[in-house]
Amino acid sequence: MIRYGKSTQQAIAAMSRLAEVYNDGVRLSSHDIAGTRRLPQTLVAKLLTYLSQAGLVTGAPGPRGGYALARPPGEISLYDVASVFERTDADMVCPFGPNWCGRNEPCPLHDKLAEIDMEFQQYLRSTCFDVFTDQTASRAETDTDADA
Repeated sequence: MIRYGKSTQQAIAAMSRLAEVYNDGVRLSSHDIAGTRRLPQTLVAKLLTYLSQAGLVTGAPGPRGGYALARPPGEISLYDVASVFERTDADMVCPFGPNWCGRNEPCPLHDKLAEIDMEFQQYLRSTCFDVFTDQTASRAETDTDADA
């Protein structure tokens, strides 16, 4: 069962910011991303290092440097990010204890928890970062409409 922890949440937040500016060809510093997403800069820098090592972002030093997505937002899924920070091979933990499911009849919660886990994994695999580029465009249109 995939667990969606704080590091994954924060990495998705950082990646979502990079997705928002992807079509503009802009590179952002960890400081820029941290400020926009209200995250600690040192944490964002560390997360970006892991994401870079996983091939999800590219980084360039110098005055025109910064970070950008390594591929278009529609080609990077939430699962790609989660798999960097979470164990994706872990078995579902039975709420009745480690010696119940798999050794006895499944517990009363087993089937529903397994279904939820499958749905969650499918959601992470099928949802790509282009949702953030679409959301940004929709939000900008809404803000423009409200100003009129």
